[in-house]
Amino acid sequence: MTSVKVAVRVRPFNTREKNMSSQCIIEMKDNMTKITDPASGKEKKFYFDYSYWSHDGYVEEPNTALMVPDGPGSMYASQQKIFDDLGMDVLNNAWEGYHTCLFAYGQTGSGKSYSIVGYGKNEGIIPMACCEIFRRIDNAKAKPANKLVFEVSVSMLEIYNEKVHDLFMDPNKRQKGGLKVRENKGEVFVEGLTKIPVQSYKDIEEQINMGTSNRTIGATQMNATSSRAHTVTTITFKQTTYENGKPQNQKRSDINLVDLAGSERQSGTGASGQRLKEGSNINKSLSFLGKCITVLAENSTGGSKNKVVPYRESQLTRILQNALGGNSKTSMIAALSPASVNYEETLSTLRYANQVKAIKNDAKINESAHDKLIRELREENERLKQMVDHKADLHQYDSVVPENYGNK
Repeated sequence: MTSVKVAVRVRPFNTREKNMSSQCIIEMKDNMTKITDPASGKEKKFYFDYSYWSHDGYVEEPNTALMVPDGPGSMYASQQKIFDDLGMDVLNNAWEGYHTCLFAYGQTGSGKSYSIVGYGKNEGIIPMACCEIFRRIDNAKAKPANKLVFEVSVSMLEIYNEKVHDLFMDPNKRQKGGLKVRENKGEVFVEGLTKIPVQSYKDIEEQINMGTSNRTIGATQMNATSSRAHTVTTITFKQTTYENGKPQNQKRSDINLVDLAGSERQSGTGASGQRLKEGSNINKSLSFLGKCITVLAENSTGGSKNKVVPYRESQLTRILQNALGGNSKTSMIAALSPASVNYEETLSTLRYANQVKAIKNDAKINESAHDKLIRELREENERLKQMVDHKADLHQYDSVVPENYGNK
């Protein structure tokens, strides 16, 4: 059993917060994050796997606008730093054959999409992960003794107003009522979702750019380009080992990168009409996600007698069922606003993240029973060989020790 890994990241002030003369209410030191109530001055401390300070201490490189630390003493956590800690961990687990998931949570405009997708030269985890996958594949292919064959495919979906849509499908040609979420042998999947095989980084970049352009976005008072839907990008990665031209072992990993729509108070967004309906559905699905997280945390800590997790209450929780409390190695990045005007929302996000870190998953390498048996027999054979070699070394050492050694 492994715990869900949790990180929090605080962004710079945005224009709205500067215009409202907001004060910074977040402090970070190592893995500790502290929030201060601007009204009472009371402080609350939280501890996570990572606390990323991206509020200040950065400069933009000339011509590229790439944001980097402004000196050796800067606390600034760059996009590269986030990827090195979280993205690389996701890929390392995928390479071993585990399903993996990384999801971003936070209020509208808190910086979730920036961490997951990025903009311009400040690429986020998704493009960096895609680049690294094919870099590793190219390195593996360059080794003549390596008899691995790799297959990579990608899919993208969004959950908008509780309907699941294929982002690789033209919006005007999508199925009315959305796609159905199904379950087979404990694994949840979306029926009819397009999966596109890709051969290179350029291939996957083109597909993701197309899917991203089909996302549902809209302006609110909180965020001019607010995502109005939850987005899930899934990279399916298969490795097949061949011996004498025959496949001997195959491992498969689904890498799920999830950009959740922003939680928000309706009074703060100025929403009405369609935007109000969108916001209501976003908050409802995030509320159901919160219920699942609460039950999972209680079950993991022994606080309840294995309560049933209410995954079926929303499309979002159904799709994240494997990632939360299931067969997946999962990480979460919680995006924080540093502004005093957003104190309640930021505190709520920190409490949410604090619950998530209590969840434990039972992740297993995804391979057939036959492949697993062969792999385990080989590992056992290698272990026994090492034991025999170790005993031989000890015997050889004993044979050269003088009989009267130690009696002088």
